[in-house]
Amino acid sequence: MQQTVRVAAVQAEPAWLDLAAGVDKVISLIGEAAAGGARLVAFPETFVPGYPWWIWLDSPAAGMRFVPQYLTSSMTRDGADIDRIRQAAARHDIHVVLGFSERSGGSLYMAQAFISGTGELISVRRKLKPTHVERSVFGEGDGSDLQVHDTALGRLGGLNCWEHLQPLTKYAMYSQGEEIHVGAWPSFSIYRGGAQALGPEVNTAASQIYAVEGGCYVLAACATVSPEMIKMLVDTPDKEPLLKAGGGFAMIFAPDGRAMANPLPETEEGLIVADIDLGMIALAKAAADPAGHYSRPDVTRLLLNARPAARVESFGPRFEVVQGQQAEPPAQASEAAE
Repeated sequence: MQQTVRVAAVQAEPAWLDLAAGVDKVISLIGEAAAGGARLVAFPETFVPGYPWWIWLDSPAAGMRFVPQYLTSSMTRDGADIDRIRQAAARHDIHVVLGFSERSGGSLYMAQAFISGTGELISVRRKLKPTHVERSVFGEGDGSDLQVHDTALGRLGGLNCWEHLQPLTKYAMYSQGEEIHVGAWPSFSIYRGGAQALGPEVNTAASQIYAVEGGCYVLAACATVSPEMIKMLVDTPDKEPLLKAGGGFAMIFAPDGRAMANPLPETEEGLIVADIDLGMIALAKAAADPAGHYSRPDVTRLLLNARPAARVESFGPRFEVVQGQQAEPPAQASEAAE
C-alpha cells in the first residue's frame, strides 16, 4: 500500500441518455486523470447515462416519455460497455469508481463499480435506499452493498448522494476501516433557493463531515447540468425555476475536514486533484475513532445484516431463473420429476 496517492474527483456533465457517448466520456476522463498522475478517479452518481432529473420536475406519468430510453441507455455490470471501461483502467494503470445506472433485467439500480488499476472489476454496489422520487425509477440494494475493499491504494469504499445522511449506513462503513471514500453526487441544481437541504452547502458539508467522522479521505465527485440538458427537460415555463445550469461542486476532503484543492466554477467541467497522505489517518483517528476507542459499545451498537437479499431462492432442480424470468425446466429435470 502506498502512503501518498494522487487522486481525482470528476466534475463534468454526463452524456445524457447516450450510453455509447457516456462510456466514451468516462474513458476520456480516465485518460485525463491518469495523464495528470492520478492513481484513482471518482465519478458522480449515475454518471452513465446521467441522473434522471425529470423525476423532480413533474408527475410520474409526465416522465414516462424518458423511461424506455433511460432503461436502454443504462449499463449492465457484465457487458461490453463496462469491459471497455475496465480495459481503459488497465491501459492507464488507474483505479476507477464509476457511478452508473445499472440495468438488471427490467430493473434499474443506482450503482457504483470499483475497478482496479489492472482492470479487475472488484465489485459493484447499489444504493441501499433511493431518495424520495428516485424510488419511482430505481430499486434498492441490500446489506451486502456496504463494501470496503483492500486495494493497492488503501481501503476503498463509496456511497451515493444522501446515503451520506444515513447515520447507521455511515457507521457500517467506518467500522470497516475505510481510508479512501468516494462520495458520488448528481449535481446541486434542483430547487435552488427553495430547498436548502438539496443545495450545495448542506451536501458539501455532508461529504466534509464524513471525512472527519470516518477519519478518511473523501472524493466528492459531482456532475453538472448543461443548458442543453435543460432544453431537453424543461418544456414548460413553470419548470424553469426548478432546474438550473451548473450545480458542480466537486471537492476532496482530508480526514481533518480540510478542502484539499480549489473548487472549479460550478458550470465548469474538469478534475479536482489532490495528493493524499494515508499517514494522516492515524493522526485523525488518534483523536477520535468512532468505530474504535471513541465508541461505547456497551451503550450503543450497530446490528448489520450483510447478506445479499436474493430475489429468488431455488430449492430444487426443476426450474432455472434467467434474468428474472422463470425458464422452461430442463428435459432431464422433467424426466426426474416424473
